[in-house]
Amino acid sequence: MPEYSLPKTYDFKATEQRIYDWWMARGYFKPSNDPNLPGHDPSKKPYVISIPPPNVTGELHLGHAMFVSMEDLMIRYQRMKGVPTLWVPGTDHAGIATQLQVEKMLAREGTSREAIGRQEFLRRTWAWKEKYGGIITRQIRRLGASCDWDRERFTLDEGLSRAVREAFVRLYEKGLIYRGPRLINWSPGLKTAVSDLEVEYVQEQGTLYYFKYLLADGSGEYLPVATTRPETILGDTAVAVHPEDPRYQKFIGKQVLVPILGRRIPVIADAYVDREFGGGALKITPGHDPNDYAIGERHGLPVISILDEAARVNAHGGPYQGLDRFEARQRLWEDMRAAGLVLKEEPYLLNVPRSQRGGEIVEPMISTQWFVRIQPLAEAALQAVRDGRIRIIPERFTKVYYNWLENIEDWCISRQLWWGHRIPVWYCGSCGAMFASRQDPDSCAQCGSTAIEQDPDVLDTWFSSGLWPFSTLGWPEETPDYKYFYPTTMMETGYDILFFWVARMIMSGLEFTGQVPFETVYLHGLIRDEHGRKMSKTYGNVIDPLTVMDELGTDALRFTLLVGSTPGNDMNLSVKKVEANRNFANKIWNAGRFVISSLAQAPTAPTGEPQWTLADSWVWARLQALVRDVERLFQNYQYGEAGRQIYEFFWNDFADWYIEIAKLQLAEGGDRAWYTASTLVRVLDLSLRLLHPFTPFITEELWGHLKRASSQHTEKLAPSGGWPEALIIAPWPEPRPEEGWEAGRIADFSLVQDVVRAIRNLRAEKGVPAGRRIPATLVAAGQSTILKEQSAAIAALAQLDAARLHIVERLDGKPEGHIALVVGPVEVYLPLAGLVDLSEERARLQKELADTVAQIERLQNLLNGPFAQKAPPAVVQKERDRLVGFEESANKLRKQLQEMG
Repeated sequence: MPEYSLPKTYDFKATEQRIYDWWMARGYFKPSNDPNLPGHDPSKKPYVISIPPPNVTGELHLGHAMFVSMEDLMIRYQRMKGVPTLWVPGTDHAGIATQLQVEKMLAREGTSREAIGRQEFLRRTWAWKEKYGGIITRQIRRLGASCDWDRERFTLDEGLSRAVREAFVRLYEKGLIYRGPRLINWSPGLKTAVSDLEVEYVQEQGTLYYFKYLLADGSGEYLPVATTRPETILGDTAVAVHPEDPRYQKFIGKQVLVPILGRRIPVIADAYVDREFGGGALKITPGHDPNDYAIGERHGLPVISILDEAARVNAHGGPYQGLDRFEARQRLWEDMRAAGLVLKEEPYLLNVPRSQRGGEIVEPMISTQWFVRIQPLAEAALQAVRDGRIRIIPERFTKVYYNWLENIEDWCISRQLWWGHRIPVWYCGSCGAMFASRQDPDSCAQCGSTAIEQDPDVLDTWFSSGLWPFSTLGWPEETPDYKYFYPTTMMETGYDILFFWVARMIMSGLEFTGQVPFETVYLHGLIRDEHGRKMSKTYGNVIDPLTVMDELGTDALRFTLLVGSTPGNDMNLSVKKVEANRNFANKIWNAGRFVISSLAQAPTAPTGEPQWTLADSWVWARLQALVRDVERLFQNYQYGEAGRQIYEFFWNDFADWYIEIAKLQLAEGGDRAWYTASTLVRVLDLSLRLLHPFTPFITEELWGHLKRASSQHTEKLAPSGGWPEALIIAPWPEPRPEEGWEAGRIADFSLVQDVVRAIRNLRAEKGVPAGRRIPATLVAAGQSTILKEQSAAIAALAQLDAARLHIVERLDGKPEGHIALVVGPVEVYLPLAGLVDLSEERARLQKELADTVAQIERLQNLLNGPFAQKAPPAVVQKERDRLVGFEESANKLRKQLQEMG
């Protein structure tokens, strides 16, 4: 039979797309137990994730790569456990972001949305979506995302638009949606309201302007006031002082004059005023400051809005009408200086509100908007987490969630955009009625007139994405998907959108479906550069995941992101880390090549019962311990630590130790070669299963080769239950309880490892050439049997001369001209006198003795202190055993130093 051969190196470029297409063609991403197919069992609980929908016209960044890798890991793990698994993909219409892109395109063409009108603008935006909308989903597929693409959704598709209408009208009919004036964040460039959550406060150097507020009685007396935004003086409706400030008590109730405009406004007392800020008197502009708005409401002050939609001064600004806000600031201040009203100017560090999207300064403005009365929804969402129906991982974010929902403001849901779900409210030109409707009406619901007009605003994008877990499954229809897959299981996303999105989904899910939308919220952290800085174009430190995948492969990127992450914590990423994991992928491939090539050295069947070697038993015990640990870590959401442990086992235990010994065992031929090959195949098979959710492409490719090569050699190498069709649907390794023999075999093999490591370290330290095989004597009090059994392995791994390797129970006196190493109960003597400087050797032994004595003293202090009473007995015993080991080593080191003279 010809030997099964594997390419020398793993070619990810030729593999990833081919494997992905094969998975798709075989339908592996579709859920088993599909409710739309015959034979469905509704009692079988599914595992469901709704993907956080990326912006439809966006491009892949590391944030996407993080959540796609993490969710794919969760989905693949559950699929391999035999659970009906559904991962719903989709994209978000991203109102502001998409409209901004299209407006920029129109500006390059020399036109604008206003010039082409709403219908044409929407046609152009849909065309933009068709052109660029597929890019992000293609890039998500490149990451290996095993979503059910037949169930892909878009927030503006027909079904989801129907869900949005239904949700709006239900809230409207319950009196939970209202329209009214409110101070909102206004983006003058976009001419729309932006959410509080979409405003970033940036520290910038500005100016604090001090000026006089003259009393209206002509006495010339004044209150000193300071502001960072002089243009808002035009909208002042009061000056406030602290009620207990002795400097200004006499002014309370009097009138002052608004500079330049001469409008009379009252002096009021309010405890909000900070007596230390400026001169201790505060100008109140309810139309342009959220704190002033609250004071205005308390005191019944009029609200004057001095800016229009483009942030230009309106008629309330008198002589400054038509000026831009910053131009008006300059002009008004110059006029006030000329009028003798300016006191001074000081540099001042400002917290400037800027729009996350456009970066421009956001203006607090009074505007008529649509709001959701959020209190009752927030109360239900708080309760769902408090009573444990929803669990947030990591736990510490629960407090943050409570804090936000307990202090929540009504939600402004209207946006002055054209791209999005238009608000389903109509106004009647005949009778003045206002009504909401699930379908587009032809006439007024009150008077029947056809002179009706729809509200021009659209809904905040987060309104539709808040319905995502159930709208994507068919709600408000009771579809088979909705009935079986909802509530979903896991909501995995970044902690930065806990409020934007997660809290809103919980509120909407409870309000519209009466159930929580998911059971668990898993929050991953942000990805920073290798120095812990935020990635930004300004710093020039952005890592493009597409470039990394092109150069180093998808598996290497995924493994780096997954192993580097812990729930809720940011991670630092560098390309160097990805390169290290590309090397790990190569290590996996090379180990696989070795295992497959080893089959040629093994017979097709054994002739006798298995005689497992120490190495066979050790690697199997280590693998079973790993399976137990990985299961425990997965159950506790410690995916990164699980990946790290699989890496350690594969690279160190399997590739660096077991495979090296397996080469010697295979060379013996016969049953020894058969059982060695069988162990290699079993360990590689299970390791690839454990690695598959982390690195799906290389594991599927290599596992396919392993399956074919093993089957070609003999069916006897198949796992119990036979070889599955593909790794993606292969059963996950099940944890087995320990059988009792493991600890002894692990301890014996650890001794062999310690002896080999000690000799290797000394060889490296002394610069002994790699090929030189040297003699050695091992004095193994009580351990000679195990060391003699393993002498061939020790000689091969430590590059000793097997013919001159002597293992004895005891030795009278140290051999002349030898260097001694102490490895626990074993003494190793190497004739290196000709290769080393004896004085250096004495210094080395003295240092080793000093280190050992320090450990003895530390442990003695520990065991003589409260630790011995408080710690569990097993832990105390472990430390006592360590002390005995160090004492043994110290005695041997002293003896060696004596013998050196």
